[in-house]
Amino acid sequence: MKKSDINFSVELDNQNIPEKIFWNATDNPNEGLSDTKAVVVSVWDHYNQGTLRLNLWTKDMPVTDMKRFCVEVLGSLADTIVTATGDQSMADEIDNLCRTLSKKIEEEYRAQQQQS
Repeated sequence: MKKSDINFSVELDNQNIPEKIFWNATDNPNEGLSDTKAVVVSVWDHYNQGTLRLNLWTKDMPVTDMKRFCVEVLGSLADTIVTATGDQSMADEIDNLCRTLSKKIEEEYRAQQQQS
């Protein structure tokens, strides 16, 4: 059986807010730690029938990027639903929501650019 490890390292400021996030994985094609601005990890707790979540982002991550990241995470769940359950209808609903949210983010971005 193959084993793969995924590791995260987080540097916090004096108020425990992430300043830097690093990750590495056994199957990562890059050697050493890679940096990132955000990470979302969800684990299904089958004993308590609930989701355990770890959501971290650095304090210097731009708001627009954070919104895009969240929409992309949501969109990836549509693919997961189809693969895991075959429920294309639910995946389509998620995709439609992501398209709507992406348009809102693009409108916000354009408005910010006009104000600059």
